[in-house]
Amino acid sequence: MGERRIEQRTHLLASSSYCGKVISISEKFSSVELKTKKTMVVDEKGLIHGGFTFSLADYSAMLAVNHPYVVLHRAEVKFTKPVVLGDTLIARAQVISEDGSKKEVFVEVFKKGTDEKVFEGKFFCVVLDRHVLDRK
Repeated sequence: MGERRIEQRTHLLASSSYCGKVISISEKFSSVELKTKKTMVVDEKGLIHGGFTFSLADYSAMLAVNHPYVVLHRAEVKFTKPVVLGDTLIARAQVISEDGSKKEVFVEVFKKGTDEKVFEGKFFCVVLDRHVLDRK
C-alpha cells in the first residue's frame, strides 16, 4: 500500500547535484538520492565531507514537511559510517510529531542498495507564516 505522491512545494531551486534528487514525496514522507562527486571529496582517500550528507538529510526533512515556508530550527544527528567517492546515498525522512507549526522529522541515510546506514537524526522544523527573509 504505497502512499499517494504529492507535488513538491518547498526548496524548489535546491541543487540536485549537492542536495539530492527527489525520488518521492508523499504525506509526511520523502525519499531523496544523492550521487557523490569529486567536488565533495576532502582528502586523497576519497572521503566525502559530512556536510553533503547533512545537506541531503536536511533537504529530505524539508520535503517531508513540504511547506513553502518550512525552516530548520535545530537538529540532533549522528554520522554512523564514512561516505566515499562513488557512493550513492538514499535519505528517507518522515514527520514523526507535530505541534502546531513545529514539526519533528526523523531522517535516515543509507548507501544505495545496502542496509548500511551512514547517518540518522531528528530535524526540528518550523513552518512560518511567510518567507524567513520577509520576516522582521
